[in-house]
Order: sequence, then structure tokens, then C-alpha cells
Amino acid sequence: MEALFQQYWPLMLLAAWFAYKWMRARQVRHLLPSLREKGAVFVDVRSVAEFSAGNAPGCSNIPLPELKARLKEIPKNVPVVLCCASGTRSGMASAMLRGNGYANVYNAGAWRNLL
Repeated sequence: MEALFQQYWPLMLLAAWFAYKWMRARQVRHLLPSLREKGAVFVDVRSVAEFSAGNAPGCSNIPLPELKARLKEIPKNVPVVLCCASGTRSGMASAMLRGNGYANVYNAGAWRNLL
């Protein structure tokens, strides 16, 4: 058993990470009605081309590389819901926003979770 763990621990860690992301996105999806009632802002951090190919209604597009320079476009007094293609970039964006004083930040994961 120990040899199996030693051989496959990176794969197990990766699986645990994806399970965590999936569970957190599911929790945020459950909160969407109340977040909308609170006037949440929805931001898709994918590239302009990705956003143009398909997006959730009501989302604004601020690509992750531009986010720091465009923080003034995102209010701090309402919840901020972030999305991207898989939840990875929106996770990075979430950390950036929290580091810049945003308290109510939610990573919805894939943009399709907002539909």
C-alpha cells in the first residue's frame, strides 16, 4: 500500500485539488440567487476571444492579465463572482481581489456554472 501511495501521490493530490474546486464551485452555484439579490458583480476573467465565443448573461469581461489595472471597475461594496473556463484563472483572480481589499469574492469556476 505504501509503495502504491509513493508511486501515485501526485495523481492523488491532483484528484483532490479538482474535487475541492468542484465542491467550492457547487457551493457558489447554490449561493447565486442570494448573491444576485445582493447586487453581485459577475466577472469573467477569460480572454476576449474566449468570452466572445460564449459567456454567461450579465458577466463583464476583464481578462486576468488586465485585472490588476482594472480593479477600479469592480466595486468593493457588493459580492464579486468570478468565472473562467475551468476555475483556475478565476481562482487566481479571487486571490488577487482578496489581496486588494475585496471581502466578498466567490469563485464560480467554469462560466457555464452561471447559466
